[in-house]
Amino acid sequence: MTTQLQTKWLCSESGFDSHSSHDGTRLFYRIWKPLAIPAEQSQKPQKALIFLHRGHEHSGRIGPLVEQFGFVNDWAFAWDARGHGNSPGERGDAPDFQTMVRDFDNFINHLSSHYGIAKENMLIVANSVGAVIAATWLHDYAPRVRGVVMAAAAFDINLYVPLAKPALRFATCFKPDLFVTSYIRSSMLTHSAEQAKAYDADPLITKNISARVLLDLADTAKRVVQDAQAIDVPVLMLVADKDYVVKQAPQKQFYDSISSTLKRYVVIKNCHHAIFYESDAQVQQAIQEARDFIVACYARDLPPLQQYFKADTQSQSAQQYLALQQGKLGGALENAFYGLQKFMLSHLGKLSNGMTIGLQHGFDSGASLDYVYRNQAGGRLLIGGMIDRGYLDAIGWRGIRQRKMQMQQTLSDLIQQCPADQPVRILDIAAGGGRYVLETIKRFQNRDIEISLRDFDQANMDQARQLAERLQLKNKISYQCRDAFAGTSYPAEEGPYDIVIVSGLHELFSDNVLVLASLRGIQQQLKMGGHLVYTGQPWHPQLLMIAKTLNNHRGQSWQMRPRPQAEMDALVASIGCRKVATKLGIAGIFSVSVAQRDAAMPVLSD
Repeated sequence: MTTQLQTKWLCSESGFDSHSSHDGTRLFYRIWKPLAIPAEQSQKPQKALIFLHRGHEHSGRIGPLVEQFGFVNDWAFAWDARGHGNSPGERGDAPDFQTMVRDFDNFINHLSSHYGIAKENMLIVANSVGAVIAATWLHDYAPRVRGVVMAAAAFDINLYVPLAKPALRFATCFKPDLFVTSYIRSSMLTHSAEQAKAYDADPLITKNISARVLLDLADTAKRVVQDAQAIDVPVLMLVADKDYVVKQAPQKQFYDSISSTLKRYVVIKNCHHAIFYESDAQVQQAIQEARDFIVACYARDLPPLQQYFKADTQSQSAQQYLALQQGKLGGALENAFYGLQKFMLSHLGKLSNGMTIGLQHGFDSGASLDYVYRNQAGGRLLIGGMIDRGYLDAIGWRGIRQRKMQMQQTLSDLIQQCPADQPVRILDIAAGGGRYVLETIKRFQNRDIEISLRDFDQANMDQARQLAERLQLKNKISYQCRDAFAGTSYPAEEGPYDIVIVSGLHELFSDNVLVLASLRGIQQQLKMGGHLVYTGQPWHPQLLMIAKTLNNHRGQSWQMRPRPQAEMDALVASIGCRKVATKLGIAGIFSVSVAQRDAAMPVLSD
């Protein structure tokens, strides 16, 4: 430990319990607490740099960076990702890459609650694989952090061996726990002989990586780069011009696509992959660029949440949606293929029970969703059942079923948080057939729970009533045929509710005026301290296919505008609700979030 670190920061070690897996893994991290804060800064909010190490490495190598960055009045933190350094798990392994992203979200929440540092006063410094974790976190969880420095982001790793990824996918079918050994030598990381020697001698650096994690990293990185427009946090990208480990083109594509009004792209000349561990000239340039960027981030105010209210007409997602409506997306061959799919759907699709329901009621209807939830393939003739099975196994429908499980787990957790000796009032403003609510309540027949189910379609309410009868529920349940977007649907005398649910509704409507109208109604009926459970669809890999082939509940082409998580969270925050958690589904298509109504949160006007 250098004299600078000893005299400027108090260095210590700790851990936090990550809830990304069922075992509640405890992960290791390091703390650098500023020792002497000037009097003029002592009354200001505390700030922190959060460091994410690259793949194979650990937080023990971050100490010199804290010193070189030199923000002596600010905290610094660095973790050991699971399977790295002093954190548990087989070396280089995790259940999947998304688990590591959830771990990081848990880490940030822990730092915010334990040390009292607001997320808006945190700035992330991430290297290589750590940069992909940070980028995915920005996209999927939409934190309002001050900014992110990404060094040599590993959006596309150079594997060199021809067809390496397809070969690994094939091999993991037979050996799911396959590991590969990194080909990277220290001389490929840095020109500095001293740094190369330190890397080779470090016993905590692992050369192995799980093939499963490596492939999931590649898939997630591709998704995030494709949908980078959803990210509007300030970003500095430091790119090595002689990087033999990762490709430069995806880093530039990511940079060009992000919506950030403060963003910088800096290529470090004569620099290998380990940018912060290179020779002096390269390191000094990288550190100075990062310092200047960090100062610029803190010199400007965070954008007001109201800016998201008009994102339905003034954003990149709005531009994409307009192009979809105008038929400007997709080439001639692609459109011809989807035209053939639509023709086949209108004929052979009628052999499938699920497709028949979609054609009759809309593929986004409550009837369709209830059929997808049941997940029991059926149809006419042998081929009808086979077609139906393929239909139910589509990635979007698998995501819908996962969303149902996440909704039920979230609702269950919230019920258990309520005092056992007090009644719980639950409202679902667009319940459809009410399946996920009623099935969850079945497990709480010993609790005093009152449920209000609402939907625009009376047929859905009748279906919910029948399900409640089959489940033999003893609860007081009201079934109300109401429009979720009408202010008259939320009479104040019916409140307050402890838990309000809005699931699968806002994703169907691009118009933020409608979404805000429903949220204003919820505000009238959600008690202070109560929880709002809401879903989102931040992106979808099959937007064009769905728009070209499927009809919605109004008999029109099912055209969707994925609403970025940051936008959805801002709309929810407008009614004084602070987001406390988000769960992501398969491929990040759907999200389930929880916000708590907070008296300290201002209610925002349009």
